[in-house]
Amino acid sequence: MSLLELQNASMQFGGLRCVCGLSFSLGDNELVGLIGPNGAGKTTVFNMVTGVYPPTSGTVMFEGVKVSGQRPYRITGRGIARTFQNIRLFGSLSVFDNVRTACNMHLRHGISHALLRGRGYREEEKTIRAQVGELLEIFGLLEHRDRPAKSLPYGDQRRLEIVRALATRPKLLLLDEPAAGMNATEKNDLMRLIRFTREKFGLSILLVEHDMKIVMEICERILVLEYGRKIAEGSPREIREHPDVIAAYLGQEVA
Repeated sequence: MSLLELQNASMQFGGLRCVCGLSFSLGDNELVGLIGPNGAGKTTVFNMVTGVYPPTSGTVMFEGVKVSGQRPYRITGRGIARTFQNIRLFGSLSVFDNVRTACNMHLRHGISHALLRGRGYREEEKTIRAQVGELLEIFGLLEHRDRPAKSLPYGDQRRLEIVRALATRPKLLLLDEPAAGMNATEKNDLMRLIRFTREKFGLSILLVEHDMKIVMEICERILVLEYGRKIAEGSPREIREHPDVIAAYLGQEVA
């Protein structure tokens, strides 16, 4: 059974079809790239998988269960987390509190316990603080725990966004252009971080990225979209040499 499976999924806004009959699957502990020119529909795929937009037609399955049409928080609770093209941290909150907010996904006690602050609430808060501290330490952010998120360097903000996503305990992590705005050194650090994240947490990663060096170096399999349709799927070597992919990126005459 596949971890994630899209079955003939389409997304249409009025007369504009952004994704057309897309089918693919993702297994356990895979690191797969999703690439294509600007406007190919990559982020729309992420939005369908995470429940931001229910597919106009077709189905999204996760661990054999249909999740298309479910609310985003329910899909996150099932084990799908994501980052965004534009960093969406809570800028004025501390680094610690940014990660702490994601832990609410798995709280056992409700608002009444928070108001009464009983023993169960205190024990749960202690556990969460320890979990957040451990995540920050693993990713080298513990020394910044009390700083406002917006005060971090750009690369650390990207790292913090990944840490916050991991705090929801995902089985599948969607990374939407994590290298956007990074310099060469930060991109090398990002590649190491992505590999480390998969190995450390034993999860699958679906990566949308325009930097082909990153995609070709770390992804085991690559899907290519053009105008919302899948035009190729295969290993990095197969994709690099695929005539339809060359045409999509460079133009038919160059190909």
